[in-house]
Amino acid sequence: MDNWEQRSDADLLLEARTSSESFGVFYERHFASVLTFFRHRVPGPEEAFDLAAETFAAALASVPRFQPGPQPAQAWLFAIARHKLSEALRRGRIQDEARRALAMQPVQLDDEAIDILETAASAPAVELLDTLAPEQREAVMAHHVEERGYTEIATELRCSESVIRKRVSRGLAVMRAQLRNGEAS
Repeated sequence: MDNWEQRSDADLLLEARTSSESFGVFYERHFASVLTFFRHRVPGPEEAFDLAAETFAAALASVPRFQPGPQPAQAWLFAIARHKLSEALRRGRIQDEARRALAMQPVQLDDEAIDILETAASAPAVELLDTLAPEQREAVMAHHVEERGYTEIATELRCSESVIRKRVSRGLAVMRAQLRNGEAS
């Protein structure tokens, strides 16, 4: 069966144990959101790309251990991303063990790619996210950028699902109001 795009993320990851093409589809589905996740948390596009590459290399290496569960497979990927970010912040540098273990070359960004990343990172929605209260920004990012469920976010933040829903709702309302008032460039 070769209609990869119709398969769930969990199915793609299970099939990635024997098919590199299925992991490629998973990668294409989620690369932009993982890159966006890092772009909002590290100083430059090079670091964001390095962390995204390291995240997917670690995910590929972890495919044999992936077990579908009640959480979406994307939550598994973002758990790896959060771990890579935490590790990079703690060590003060981005590790590249997963990429080296898979004999992957570092991503080389040219000026055009950096310009595209910088433009995307300065888009109005990103600027508006930065104006939100930290708890609202975290909830909006987790739900809409990382595409995580309210229950998962609430569990991670040790609060109720309704609190997370309110944070997301209020954060989006603030962003809409700012857009209507022309506060985004």
